Amino acid sequence: MTNILDDYALMSPLRHRNNWLKLAIVLFGLIAGVSATSPIPPIFMALCMSFATVALGKAPLKTYFKLLLAPLGFAIAGILIIAFFSGSGPELLSFKFLGYPLSVRTDGFELAMLVLARSISGMCCLYFLALTTPMIELFAVLKAARLPESLIELSMLIYRYIFVFLDMALCIRYAQTVRLGYSNFRRSINSIGMLASTLFILSWEQGDKLFLAMNSRCYDGKMTLFEVKRPVKATELLLTSAYFISTLALFYFTKNISIV
Repeated sequence: MTNILDDYALMSPLRHRNNWLKLAIVLFGLIAGVSATSPIPPIFMALCMSFATVALGKAPLKTYFKLLLAPLGFAIAGILIIAFFSGSGPELLSFKFLGYPLSVRTDGFELAMLVLARSISGMCCLYFLALTTPMIELFAVLKAARLPESLIELSMLIYRYIFVFLDMALCIRYAQTVRLGYSNFRRSINSIGMLASTLFILSWEQGDKLFLAMNSRCYDGKMTLFEVKRPVKATELLLTSAYFISTLALFYFTKNISIV
């Protein structure tokens, strides 16, 4: 699934838009989402980012929802704990579970909804960047932003070899599966151990091959990245300004609104 993200980013029409503008939109969304005191602004930002990703970025709607489901499960687990074990005020819901009384109070429920809205907003902002900006262009932007080159190069190598090792692991697991390597529990444990050890050896060999290939191409300790210059169009600037102003207006008008 992660490998598909970059494929969608390469095919997205928003790939040809200014990367600095997209990065500014995402950073604004993340900061605004964390700073929100009401669930309404984060939900508004999530809807805007989802619309931009699916309608403008041409990301498949089904794939987009699948991407949201995985982190959303962790968020829901967290907000259940917040709802039942924090806050004060009148009880909204009360019951017993295995003999233990559980209740949801107004403050706890509002805090849980706020955390959920912030989480969804952050996920939508990050997926907007991931599905519209290829990683190589994002690394070029980070380099232009004067981040340490060693950090950027290390991130590039890690990102590249995540997929190399994942492809190796899937091929090995498929070969084990067709040979009934996972037919019972004992064979499964043995196959997983062989998979881990083989993957370690192959990763070591791939590292040696990478080092040799880079040295044969006159690697001097620095990787060259070229940033593509794309001017910001007036319509893009207008839409971004409208989005920022609408979000800030929602911040002001909903700061004292209670959902219960």
